Amino acid sequence: MRNRLLIITAVAAAVTGVCGPAAVAAASAGDQDTAFARSAHQGNLAEIAAGQDAQKHAMTACVKDVGAILVADHQKLDTDLKAVAAKSTIPLPTMPSAEQQQKLMTVQQQAGTARYDAAWLADQEAAHTQTLALIDKQIKTGTDTSLTNAAHKARPIVAMHLDMVRGGTCHAK
Repeated sequence: MRNRLLIITAVAAAVTGVCGPAAVAAASAGDQDTAFARSAHQGNLAEIAAGQDAQKHAMTACVKDVGAILVADHQKLDTDLKAVAAKSTIPLPTMPSAEQQQKLMTVQQQAGTARYDAAWLADQEAAHTQTLALIDKQIKTGTDTSLTNAAHKARPIVAMHLDMVRGGTCHAK
């Protein structure tokens, strides 16, 4: 009987050690919800960085203005998203993805030229198109109500951003 209790205790300790914060997060949010929160957060971080970069390096006032709008809107969206992710115990990355960072570095190589504005607009169109697809997937298949509500709230803002950069032409609103 004592050996059985020791075995049960050892198994419980082993399971507890294996089930750290990531397992707790997985238990409280589905895979789609976790993927959405992490990707949306990285997208917000990337858009904030890109917007700040546009304010420094763009040649036209329109691109600088859109950059400022992206910074303000994505900071607000990310503040809301981080609060929801925390309640759902979803750990978030601390920086944009390697791909997002590389895309910004590629755009930055054109800094101070008209090519910068064109490259920045094209990158933002692609990024916001991808973000809308991510949001739509969360709205359709997400199981965490708070994250799905955050997706609903973000959708018109991201769609507006897409309209501002669509077709490689700047349209500040």
